[in-house]
Amino acid sequence: MNIGMKSLAVLAMAVVPLSARAADVVIPDPNYISGRTTAFAVKAIIEEALGLEVEMLNTTAVPVIFEAMARGKGEIDIWTETWLPNQSGMTSKYVDQDKTVTMSDKSFAAINGYCVTKVTVDQYGIKSVFDLANPENAALFDSNGDGKGEIWIGPQGWQSTNTEMVRARDYGFADFFELQSTDEAVATAGLDRATKAGKPWVGYCYGPHQNFAMYDIAMLEEPPHNPDDFVMVQPSVDPDWMAKSHVASAYADTSVHISWSSTLSERQPALVHLLQNIQLSADDVNAWSLAVVNGEDPAAVTQAWVKAHPDLIASWMAQ
Repeated sequence: MNIGMKSLAVLAMAVVPLSARAADVVIPDPNYISGRTTAFAVKAIIEEALGLEVEMLNTTAVPVIFEAMARGKGEIDIWTETWLPNQSGMTSKYVDQDKTVTMSDKSFAAINGYCVTKVTVDQYGIKSVFDLANPENAALFDSNGDGKGEIWIGPQGWQSTNTEMVRARDYGFADFFELQSTDEAVATAGLDRATKAGKPWVGYCYGPHQNFAMYDIAMLEEPPHNPDDFVMVQPSVDPDWMAKSHVASAYADTSVHISWSSTLSERQPALVHLLQNIQLSADDVNAWSLAVVNGEDPAAVTQAWVKAHPDLIASWMAQ
């Protein structure tokens, strides 16, 4: 769905009316588990270090989040899941150009790509993205009998979902697949069913993520990242984004940063100092995510971690 920036601003105001924001800090609580854990971890760190009241807001559309941070009115203050290069369209506009959002230099490493159940590789020999550009291979992923395979490309609102639409086209398999854009829980349920039934499954995968610990999955091979073959124009930049984009290589090295409204430097300078120094790790995020999948509350998991690392939290405040 191509939503204009004006419409996004209206939607953001509807989602986060100023009159309803009484907390010191507002952080989005996204609908995917690893993202929820980073949000609750930063919440717990802020509350422990500074004693501020942090409100969690259920919203997932990245353009809406950045637009709200850019307005600087406390609708959304901090976004803990700034993935680069996935969200580079947002950071180019709001961080680099407008400077209404600030992004931490610190980050942790992540991965992006397509993953399949191990049986897909071992029994059917599908090892590369180019193996998907074949109607016979695509039919292996057809679970509803419509003649096309199904591939999950991410939920609506993620910048990477737009990128995956372009990659499916430019890798040559879009015509043979239904490109599914659903909530991640729906995709994970499909992966779970396929794993238990010993059947092929393919979809967009990213890490840190609990699925790498829960399921026997493998990443498909792709051409190494090439800037000339990774030209992505987001819908928020140009309505003709599909025609002007060309993406036929792997993602560049991926990193996850914390971003915040630039007005926080005036509203909460001590908070900005802390945000600049927080250093999360992929290993911790994986561990938190797995605990949440196993039924633990993300707030309790991350609060326990914060209580167990007082010296680390103190060092971030002292830097």
